[in-house]
This record gives sequence, C-alpha cells and structure tokens, in this order.
Amino acid sequence: MTTTAASPTPDPTTAPATPPRVALATCSVLPRLDPDDAPLVPALEELGVEAVPAVWDDPDVDWSSFDAVVVRSTYDYSARRDEFVSWAASVPRILNPESVLRWNTHKFYLKDLEAAGVPVIPTLWLDPERNFSSRAIHTRMPAHGNFVIKPVVSAGAKDTGRYQSVDAASRGLAITHVKELLAQGRHVMVQPYMTSVDTAGEARLVFVDGELAYGVTTSTRLTGPHRPTQGLYRKESTRTFEPDAAQEDVARRALDVVGSAVPDAGTLLYARVDLVLGEDGEPTVIELELTEPSLFMASVPGAVERFAAAIAARVLPGA
Repeated sequence: MTTTAASPTPDPTTAPATPPRVALATCSVLPRLDPDDAPLVPALEELGVEAVPAVWDDPDVDWSSFDAVVVRSTYDYSARRDEFVSWAASVPRILNPESVLRWNTHKFYLKDLEAAGVPVIPTLWLDPERNFSSRAIHTRMPAHGNFVIKPVVSAGAKDTGRYQSVDAASRGLAITHVKELLAQGRHVMVQPYMTSVDTAGEARLVFVDGELAYGVTTSTRLTGPHRPTQGLYRKESTRTFEPDAAQEDVARRALDVVGSAVPDAGTLLYARVDLVLGEDGEPTVIELELTEPSLFMASVPGAVERFAAAIAARVLPGA
C-alpha cells in the first residue's frame, strides 16, 4: 500500500506572488475544522496555497473570492439538505461538484448502484406520503435476524437504530422509530443488519483524484434502538489495512456509476467507499461517501500531504 501523492507535488518556489486561496468548508460547531482536516492548512501553505476554514452557512463568507472550495467538515448538513445543496450550487468552484453532492446526499443513489449490478445491502424504502399504519410498517419489516432503520438523508449514523425482528418489544420500538421519521416527512430505509460488522467492521476505501489511496477499517457498530446522538457523528476506532482485489473492484465499480449518474462529475477530488461482507461473504457497498466523509488522514502516514497535493494541483498554475 502506498500513500505517495498521485498528483505531482507543486514546487513552492514557482508559486505566484499572490498565492491561490482555497476554502475548506466546515460547520459552525467546528469552525476551525475537524481535527482530522486541520493539518491540511499548514500542508497547503507548504505548497504555496492559502487555506482558509470557512463555515458553509456563514452569510458573510465571499465564496467567489476563493480559487476553490473543498467540502470537508460540513457535518450538520443532513438536517438542512436542501439548503446545503442550494449553497453548493451557488459556489463558483466547489469540490466535489454540486451535481455530485446533490446526488450523493440522498441515499436513493443506492438504487443507481444496484441497477448497475454493484452489490449493495438489500433495502426496503418507505415513502412518507404513503401514510403507513403501524401494522403496514410491521408487515414490511424483516421476519428474521436483526435489521436497521435509518433515514435516506443522514450523516454520521444519526437517527439510525438496530432492532431484533423476533423480539416484540424491539419490533415495537422500530415501528415507533419509523413513524417518527415518516412524520417528519423523511423517507426511511429498512435494511438487514450485516453481522460481519460485529467481527470485521466496515472497510473504508479512500480515493484521491480517482486513485485508491489507502484503506481503513472501523469498529463502530450499532448496538441497539435509536437514541439521540450526542455531537455530530458517532465516534469510531480505526486501523489501516490493505484492500484486496475484490474490495477494490467493487469500490471502483461503485465509482464508475457516478460518471453515468452524474455526467459532469469529472474526476472526483476525493471519495470514500464503505464496504461490509454480505451474506454471501462478498464485499458489499453500505455507503458511497462523496460529500463530507472523514478521510481518516491522522491514521495514515502521508495521507495529509497526498490530499494537500491533490488540492494544490487544482489551483496552482502549471501544477
């Protein structure tokens, strides 16, 4: 596994007198960025790029003054997804592109992956306009095994819970959870719980400029019914690993779908493909993260420098 920058590293001695400016978009709870992203500021400065953390919904920020805007710690967008997408559309030079963010911030994108033959977790979709009764919800839940309830617009496993199909009390809590989400006008996903998460965790493959950079496994797992999450996302413990050929193949196939679903996507600056082992033991996509994924750079030597070089290559003349 290599973490050497795929893009040529710009020579600071050839940087223009006025360095290009890049905004690293974040949220008001993390105005100085997530700790994982904060090292990008000095890393970009080393390459001759001025990096500025900027809160995405701050009305005083002049986004047109930046040579590029890189979406990073905007973890609060899910409660205001439409506002977030509208903001992205108003930013002149945003990475990843607004069209990609619009497609990726609604988990209906999993339907596009499935239609293209990419293995995904089987999903039942519940529409709030259907006015499902408790009995109708009950009949649509799995009859065996554990299952997961979550909204189609969410981040950091918020508003997500794990339930037991054969336990009446757990099933009742699941029905309540679904009804609460539907009452808020939110589409709901019902998925079988992948037991491999309890042993192997989730495999997260990070791509930079279209190339596989590294893999990280996380051990966070859902342990019970939905409870309000403290903070912006669930904490995760991580370790690096070398993705195997099967994992890389599924991840690349998922990213190939982006090009067909979003014709102007171009080469993505960053992407993270989250995989679990399906019931058949094969890699299966659980999430395709193209909006504000943690890239777990603190866990991987050279990852910050690689990502900084990729950003700099987008804004430095001749890079």
